[in-house]
Amino acid sequence: MFKFSENVYCDVRIEREFKTKIIYNDGDLQQNNEEEYSCAFIRLYDGARWFYSSITDEEKIQEEIDRLTDLAGGRIVTEDDPAIKNLHGNVYNNMRYEDCAVKNISNEYKDNYLKKYFSIFGMYKQVSSWTARYIDRYNIREFYSSKGARVKYDNNVTGISFKYILKEGEEVFTNSWQKLINPLGESEEYKEQLKESIEEGINFVKNAKPIEPGEYEAVLAPVVAGVFAHESFGHKSEADFMIGDENMKKEWEIGKKVASDILSIVDYGDVEGSGYTPVDDEGNAACKTYLIKDGVLAGRLHDSMTASILDEEATGNGRAVSFEFEPIPRMTNTYIEPGDKTVEELIAEVKDGIFIKDINHGSGMSTFTLAPAMSYRIRDGKIAEPLKIAVATGSVFETLNLIDGLSNEVEIMSFITGGCGKMEQFPLPVGFGGPYVRIKKLFVQ
Repeated sequence: MFKFSENVYCDVRIEREFKTKIIYNDGDLQQNNEEEYSCAFIRLYDGARWFYSSITDEEKIQEEIDRLTDLAGGRIVTEDDPAIKNLHGNVYNNMRYEDCAVKNISNEYKDNYLKKYFSIFGMYKQVSSWTARYIDRYNIREFYSSKGARVKYDNNVTGISFKYILKEGEEVFTNSWQKLINPLGESEEYKEQLKESIEEGINFVKNAKPIEPGEYEAVLAPVVAGVFAHESFGHKSEADFMIGDENMKKEWEIGKKVASDILSIVDYGDVEGSGYTPVDDEGNAACKTYLIKDGVLAGRLHDSMTASILDEEATGNGRAVSFEFEPIPRMTNTYIEPGDKTVEELIAEVKDGIFIKDINHGSGMSTFTLAPAMSYRIRDGKIAEPLKIAVATGSVFETLNLIDGLSNEVEIMSFITGGCGKMEQFPLPVGFGGPYVRIKKLFVQ
């Protein structure tokens, strides 16, 4: 497709994007726009330096390849050069969403689809304000390289998101509900789910009491477990954190026992949803990478360069948030593997503890912090009264070793809003999740 010099390494990443965003506040339209564009990122390596170019005109790709080749000055790169030896000539074609692409659905249909939910908020006097969002994106990724890579695949993400504020006397509670919907279809089931979310929120604002600070046995819902895995362990597994840091490499030594025997954490790009990345932005195929396997540190997430520096294999995690950036090691879909208990068994074995059902946000590296949105007391193996918990915190490694129960089914979350941030590259679409996770001891306040 493109002409590459035999003396240098060169690759081309083409991105074609279609996006819709519709926002209403309390029923009043705030935004309704569609955006469509194509662009490309070209990079070239001559054995000594990398050269980059980002352009918005596909017709000029060959021209940019030739210009960067001229800048290289005639040097010759060899196949075993550490900078490119982990770049592979993959051939992959999977256009799975062409027939149901959101770009083929009218804006009027999307707007009316979102409006179907508005009447629900008027059913509850406790709702003081609300925001509704419809968001979609259809993208096509192509990748070509002088090593023979020929890659083309697409992804289609559609969803709705609602954020609402509930008031009961002096008590105020902010909650949200969102749903990834692929393809865009019947709404009645989702309407009921939104109602259930609001009604649970009303019960929470009416009855939730502050928790007594201390250590509790805890059960985390899949979304909470997923945030914990992503923020507290996933980021630390991105291999560029190891480069030049001998203490980090020692702490993160492969084969080291770091968690309970029952715990395995995986990152894998070939999972449908917001983190779907079957081939990364360097043309390397997604690998099912065990970060922890049966409690032992088993792997880390690489782009081609970090794999070369640490003398390991690339894992298909070289990702860029857009054509304006070069790929760096990033997560795709990071999740905890299932255990052998039902959810009911997991909770029934807790005499006095807490259940964290949802979360506002989380952060952490060596020490983690989770800010629960909605939590409950567990009494004698049953979910009891709602609790206000401001924060749950602890040492990552200590907590990983305190996990003593996992449910037997995994939920991997795909979110239509937000994304993962690293350096200046935000928001990168990712997925995360896991089973229900039980921890022997968690400090909350």
